[in-house]
Amino acid sequence: MLKERSQLFMGIFVAADLGVLALAWALAYVVRFVVPVIPVTKGTPPVANYLTLLPVLFAIWGLVFRASGLYDPMRGSAESSERRRLLRAASLAMLIFTAVSFIFFEKAYSLSRLMLLYFYVLGTAGIILERATLREILREARRRGFNLRHVLVVGDGDLARAVADGMIRHPELGLKVYGFLTDDPARVGAMVGAVPVCGLWDEVADVVGRGGVDQVVLALPFEAMPRLDSLVSRLDSAAVDIKVVPDVERFVSLRSGIEEFEGLPVISLRATPLVGWNRVMKRAMDMALAALALVVLAPLMLVIAALVKLTSYGPVLFSQERMGLDGRVFRVWKFRTMRADAEDASGPVWAVADDPRRTMVGGLLRRLSLDELPQLLNVLRGEMSLVGPRPERPVFIDEFRRHVPRYMLRHMVRAGITGWAQVNGWRGNTSIEQRIQYDLYYIENWSLLLDLKILALTFVRGFAHKNAY
Repeated sequence: MLKERSQLFMGIFVAADLGVLALAWALAYVVRFVVPVIPVTKGTPPVANYLTLLPVLFAIWGLVFRASGLYDPMRGSAESSERRRLLRAASLAMLIFTAVSFIFFEKAYSLSRLMLLYFYVLGTAGIILERATLREILREARRRGFNLRHVLVVGDGDLARAVADGMIRHPELGLKVYGFLTDDPARVGAMVGAVPVCGLWDEVADVVGRGGVDQVVLALPFEAMPRLDSLVSRLDSAAVDIKVVPDVERFVSLRSGIEEFEGLPVISLRATPLVGWNRVMKRAMDMALAALALVVLAPLMLVIAALVKLTSYGPVLFSQERMGLDGRVFRVWKFRTMRADAEDASGPVWAVADDPRRTMVGGLLRRLSLDELPQLLNVLRGEMSLVGPRPERPVFIDEFRRHVPRYMLRHMVRAGITGWAQVNGWRGNTSIEQRIQYDLYYIENWSLLLDLKILALTFVRGFAHKNAY
C-alpha cells in the first residue's frame, strides 16, 4: 500500500511538471512570436514545428529530474533543498535539450534561441511554483490526518524523544509515532508522553510484523551503536523504510550537515560558512568599505592623532597582540588612549571604569569607540574584517579557553571591528559566556545581509556604550 501511494504521488508530480513545461513552451512561443517583446525579423515559424519538439522536451526533462532525485519522497526535506536541486536539474536539462535541438532539428525548424531562453525562465519558475503549491496541498492533507506514515522509534532516550517530538510538532510531515522500543524490560508498557513503549529493541521484527508500521527510525544512544547491525538484520524481511538518527548532537558545534564522499555519507560536525565565493564576497566588501571609510574619515583621524600627540607623551598609535582567524596572532592598531607605561607595573589587565591610566582625551575616545578607527588598516591588510567576533589578547584567551566551552570556535572567521555581540550590548567587561553565544550565532548564520545589518546597527545605536571604557 505504501509503495502504491508513493507511485501515485510520483505520477501526480510527473504529470504536473510536464503540464507546466507544456504551458511554458506555449507561452514562450506566444511571447516570442505572437506578441513579441523584441520584434521578429525573420518571420513567424509554424507552431507545428515547435509542437513536434514537445515529446523530446518531456523525455529529457523527465529523465534528468528522475536522475536528480526530484521524484523521490521528500516528506522531511527542506523546500530550499528541493529548489536548489530543481534549479540544477532544470539547467542541465536545458543544456541537453538545446544541444539536441540544434544538432538534430536546427536545419529543419530554425529554432529561436530567444524563445528557448523564455522557456527556460518560464518553465523553471513555473515548476518551482507548481511544486510549492502541491507540497502545501499535501501538507494540509497530512495535518487533517490523510496520507500518514506510522513510525516505530527504536530507542526511548533523549535522542528518540527528540525525534518523536519533532514528528508531533510538525503534523504537516504526516509522520505519526506508532511507539517506542526500549532496552529496559521494566519500561515495556509505559507511556512516553502520549506514545506507548510497545516492546524491546530485539523485538523490532515482531512489532513490525503485527502490521501498522510503515517506517522504523533507529535512534539509539551513542553507546548502543554496536547493536545497530543486529537490529537492521532483524528487519531484512520487513517491507518498511529504515532510517538511522546518529547520536552526534553532543559533538556538533557549527553548521552541521550531511555530505557525501565517494558514495559514503559523511556527517559534518563543524564547518565554517566562509569558504569559496562566500569568502571572496566578504573580503571584497571589507576592502571596498574599509577603503571608502579611510578616505571619508581621514580628516577626523588626523584631528584625533593631533589631539593624542598634543595631550600626552608617547606615540599616536598603539599596537597590541590579538588572536584572529585560525588562532593566528597579529598586531591590532588603535589610537593610544592610555599612558605609554600603562602596563609596566600591572602587566596585562582589563580596563575598568574611570581607569586612572587613561590620558586626557583617551576616555572620550574609548567611550565613543573612536580609538578603533585605525583597525581599518588591519581590515585592508586582511588581518581583520569589518564584522566578526572582537579579537582578544592571547594572554586572556589562554584563560578563557580553559573555562568557556567552545570559546575557540570564534576563531573560525576573521575578527571584526564590530560584531553581533557588540551591537547587542555584550562588549567591554561583560559576560564572556554570553558574548560567545552571540559570536557563535553570527558564525552559524553568517550572510552578507547579516554583515550589512550589523554595520547598520553599529551606526544606528551609536559608537558610545556604557561598558566602553
